Amino acid sequence: MSKYDVIVLGSGPGGYVTAIRASQLGFKTAVIEKENLGGVCLNWGCIPTKALLKSAQVFEYLKHASDYGLTVGEFDKDFEAVVKRSRGVAEGMSKGVQFLMKKNKIDVIDGFGKLLPGKKVQVTAKDGSTTDYSADHIIVATGARSRELPNLPQDGKKVIGYREAMTLPEQPKKMIVVGSGAIGIEFAYFYNSMGTEVTVVEYLPNIVPVEDEDVSKQLERSFKKMGVKVMTSAEVTKVDTSGEGVKATVKTAKGEETLEADVILSAVGIKTNIEGIGLEEVGIATDRDKILVNDYYQTNIPGYYAIGDVVPGQALAHVASAEGILCVEKIKGMHVEPLDYGNIPGCTYCTPEIASVGYTEKKAIEAGYDIKVGKFPFTASGKAKAGGNSDGFVKVIFDAKYGEWLGCHMIGAGVTDMIAEAVVARKLETTGHEVLKAVHPHPTMSEAVMEAVAAAYDEVIHI
Repeated sequence: MSKYDVIVLGSGPGGYVTAIRASQLGFKTAVIEKENLGGVCLNWGCIPTKALLKSAQVFEYLKHASDYGLTVGEFDKDFEAVVKRSRGVAEGMSKGVQFLMKKNKIDVIDGFGKLLPGKKVQVTAKDGSTTDYSADHIIVATGARSRELPNLPQDGKKVIGYREAMTLPEQPKKMIVVGSGAIGIEFAYFYNSMGTEVTVVEYLPNIVPVEDEDVSKQLERSFKKMGVKVMTSAEVTKVDTSGEGVKATVKTAKGEETLEADVILSAVGIKTNIEGIGLEEVGIATDRDKILVNDYYQTNIPGYYAIGDVVPGQALAHVASAEGILCVEKIKGMHVEPLDYGNIPGCTYCTPEIASVGYTEKKAIEAGYDIKVGKFPFTASGKAKAGGNSDGFVKVIFDAKYGEWLGCHMIGAGVTDMIAEAVVARKLETTGHEVLKAVHPHPTMSEAVMEAVAAAYDEVIHI
């Protein structure tokens, strides 16, 4: 039986990053993967969706070329080629992870891994043969998949999840997107930009419901301007796939409505991949679809750990990576501090983009803070106006008493690349006045952060 210091089960952004850090720390490391190196994020999630969204954005620019004083001849999209480019980007990134595994001398074991008692893992290969491996430390990083609702069963053809949405053989004329989290919203934007008639159905009162209400309302305005139909406080109660397309019965405050489409995308959250991996046999505790761990990702059974989507906390790629690094550094005996889940940035890559960190205005008030709120619209930003992207704003929330930066919420062009300023500042316990006195370059989108802070302290210049 092969013996390792660390075995990682799953090679997504949690798993492969964990394996690399373990190897850097001198551990003999193996990673077990049943499908593709890089996991869902790299092969079917974060990366290929961004490639699709870029194609949509370029197509939008072509449609509005005259706004920039440019004349473009005949043009059209090639849906098949757009999907092919996206798959090519994902494949290239997966090869990059293969290179990193070799560079860091990490053994990649292909097959389905199942935990066994006594710090062992049994791997079933594609041909059905099994091999046992042992390690001092076994880290579960098996991730999650698209969640299915009982009234919205996925058949992979007319009712689909995110994987099928990325590789549809042809572009649908009409699509219903159920759920308005990041996945649903990104696909709604992509297909609408490509020319599909899109309706978004959200059960809660606002789309992107985890975001600040001002951001949700702005995105709804932007989407409606683009021609996306948005239905909030609405629920799909049943679907009929017997005909040529699909019919969805939607319940709203006004009553029931029947929507017709070629396809329904179910984007109602995720389900963790914890079935059949040996948790029960080993005696690892779970609760509500999550593996229970302490601040350093140790389960209740010594030698077994879990990170990423399978544990409580935000189900985001960058969270999984941070958890994995922290986990193996703790195993090594390094001094590490528990992850601050209150300072995790969230991003949605539609147009306009959304990025946020910390308290929303509502949550800050509910937590008992006396707050100062500042907001700076991109309509007053020279860079945004010059770029033709003035939808959106930056909103900041500070504790009035001590100046602590409680939250930052952005919607607009390129804001996913701007949010890190707020994350780092909050990590360093920076006050509003310190941000205000840090000179920001002009003209940039990032000036809006400084201007929003200035607005919170009644010092704003440009509005």
